[in-house]
Amino acid sequence: MKIPNQPTRRKFLHTSGLATLGLTASASGQKRRALASTDKLNLAFIGPGGRGFSNLSALASENIVAFADVDDARASSAYRKYPETARYRDFRAMLDKEAKNLDAVVISTPDHTHAIAAVAAMQRGLHVYCEKPLAHSIYEVHRMQQEAKKAGVVTQMGQQGHAMEGSRRAVEVIRSGAIGEVEELHVWTDRPNGWWPQGAERPAGSPAVPKTLDWNLWLGPAPERPYHPDYVPFKWRGRWDFGTGPIGDMAVHNLDTAFWALELGLPKSAHVIDAAVATRDCPPLWSVTQLDYPARGNAPPVKLTFYDGKKLPPADLFHGEAIPTNGSLIIGSTGTLFTRTWHGGITSDDMFMLLPHKQFVGYQPPPTTLPRTPDHHTEWALACKGGPPTQSNFDYAGNLTQGLLIGQLALRTGKKILWDPTTNRAINCPEADPFIRPVFRPGWEV
Repeated sequence: MKIPNQPTRRKFLHTSGLATLGLTASASGQKRRALASTDKLNLAFIGPGGRGFSNLSALASENIVAFADVDDARASSAYRKYPETARYRDFRAMLDKEAKNLDAVVISTPDHTHAIAAVAAMQRGLHVYCEKPLAHSIYEVHRMQQEAKKAGVVTQMGQQGHAMEGSRRAVEVIRSGAIGEVEELHVWTDRPNGWWPQGAERPAGSPAVPKTLDWNLWLGPAPERPYHPDYVPFKWRGRWDFGTGPIGDMAVHNLDTAFWALELGLPKSAHVIDAAVATRDCPPLWSVTQLDYPARGNAPPVKLTFYDGKKLPPADLFHGEAIPTNGSLIIGSTGTLFTRTWHGGITSDDMFMLLPHKQFVGYQPPPTTLPRTPDHHTEWALACKGGPPTQSNFDYAGNLTQGLLIGQLALRTGKKILWDPTTNRAINCPEADPFIRPVFRPGWEV
């Protein structure tokens, strides 16, 4: 009688042979090196310009094997620093040729190409570091999470604050019960604040595409449209087809401490409290959105109010403290934890506060319980070499991103969203379906 899932002799010999060679087989069948902590990762960078160059600099101690970038001008700093490194325009061609020489991939492209690049890399058994937000749509988030589990690779979303001492200390303080039961959150950002256009119509005309840019590859899975300098570089963030606006730029940072500490999961509903006028091409210049998270075990439901475009929570919630351009208020039954920047803080100058001050005079923080790491990139690199697991992996980061994208559905449809996590649909709003799972250009499906 055949026993299901029992390995055949051929499969056993193949697997044991890989182990003898110092290799492991991923779920995708890609042979993956077994790495020691002292080994260097063989890395490829998809999008080594702009934010990608910062990631490249942070991982410069590893072995840089290949670059893929659709814009030679944007990637020029990387090319000058590593003149001998292999260069490609199309990351798909790079992965086809270089995957056998690689351990991992760093993805620093616009939001709309995160998923297809990450899935392609993971299907080849490669570890992946992907910039925030994790993906452009909820469907793409799920695809990335599915492939990560299937391939058994190490993953990390680019969320530097997650590794900082202040963030991890804040999580420990909240979980210790220092501020009591939390039922109310306020998270805000000043974005777009001139960083990119928002509330705008699609620009007219078809300017000539710069010779350094492959516009067709830049569009990737997004719908066809003519090139325009209003989109690149970086200004794409405020266009629905390419970016996710302020939630993709800052909300994934600013909400992180509370989301982690409270283990929020997914919201059950979302609605827009107030907003400027959106267009078919862009989010509004400012908005205020509410997300309602259900109870988790003995923890109560949580109401999150997210503000962008310089809108702010009521001033009295700050107990006289100066209000920064980015931050969060985590309001408990016995106190408030105030993060004063896009993370929990690094030094005493920007570390979180407990409010009101008089209530916490002489307060002694709890013992440390979370792992510590030198920095976000090192955490990922060490995990790829068999070290401790990453904390902002695609499972965690995907749920954080997905919850915020549910809030964005309310902004795009103008309706309250009632979310069903079993079907991944807005049960009361079929108009949201095209935004949950967009139509990809042929050849760019995820």
